[in-house]
Amino acid sequence: MEFVEAPTEIDYLPSSVEGTAPTENWPSKGTLSFKDVRLRYRDGPLVLQDLSFDVPGGSSVGVCGRTGAGKSSLITALFRIVELERGSITIDGVDIARVDLSSLRSSLAIIPQDPVIFSGTLRYNLDPAGVYSDADVHRVLALVRLKPLVEKLAKGIEEPLDDMGSSLSQGERQLVCFARALLRQARVLVLDEATSGVDVETDTLIQSVLRDESAASTAGRPTIVTIAHRLQTIIDYDSILVLGNGKVLEHGPPQALLQNPNGHFAAIWADASSESK
Repeated sequence: MEFVEAPTEIDYLPSSVEGTAPTENWPSKGTLSFKDVRLRYRDGPLVLQDLSFDVPGGSSVGVCGRTGAGKSSLITALFRIVELERGSITIDGVDIARVDLSSLRSSLAIIPQDPVIFSGTLRYNLDPAGVYSDADVHRVLALVRLKPLVEKLAKGIEEPLDDMGSSLSQGERQLVCFARALLRQARVLVLDEATSGVDVETDTLIQSVLRDESAASTAGRPTIVTIAHRLQTIIDYDSILVLGNGKVLEHGPPQALLQNPNGHFAAIWADASSESK
C-alpha cells in the first residue's frame, strides 16, 4: 500500500518530530488509546493534564465539556499539531509519535467546523491526489445527498468552484468536506464541531450517512470521534467523554451517564435542554 500525500485542512502545520512509515495495513482497526497525555502551548499552562482513555476500534465517542475543557486540544494532540509534553497516543498499539506525519495524517480524516474548499473543480475538492475513480466520487456525493447539486452543474464533478466555494451554501460546503472524508475511508474520522454551522436537518443527515456508510464500507466501520456542538448529535454514540480543565471527568455510555443525576454529563444535558426551551 502506498501512502499518498494529499492536501488536507492541517497539512501546512509543522511538527518538530518525524518518524517512520508504519506497516502497510496500519491502522486496520482504529483503536485509540490516550495514556497520561500532557499538552501545553509554548510556555503556557497545561491544556491536557494526564489525559487517559481508550476508544475501541470501530466505535463512536462524543467529546463534550464546558468552554476551555480541552476538546480542541485533544484534536491538536491526535494530529500532532503540537507534540506532547508527556504521555502517549497510540492507534492500534502504535505510538503516533513514532510515525511520520504523512502516514499519520493519511490514516486520519477530519471534518472541521469551518468547511475548507480548495480552488479547483468539485472533483479535485473530493480527491485532490486523483487516486479514486469517478464512480467512487459519484458514490460519496450520492451518499451525502449532493447528487441533485451535481446534476445542476454544467460540467458535473468537473465544475470549477469559484471563490473558494462561494457559489455553495454553508450546508453544501460542509457536505463536500464530509464527502471528502468518506471517500478516503480513513480508519479514524474526527468531526470537530462539524455541524455547528448547519441546520438540524443537515446534522441529522450527516449522522445518518455515518451509520449507513459505516455499514456499507468495505474497510469496516471507522472509529468516530465527534467534538459535540449539539448534544443530541452524540446521544446515541457508543460512549461519551466529558472533559474539564484538560482532564477526563466522565467516560461511559451516554444513557449510563444520564442516570447519574449528580454527574457532569447529566448537568450539561440539563443545561442544554433548558436553553432549548
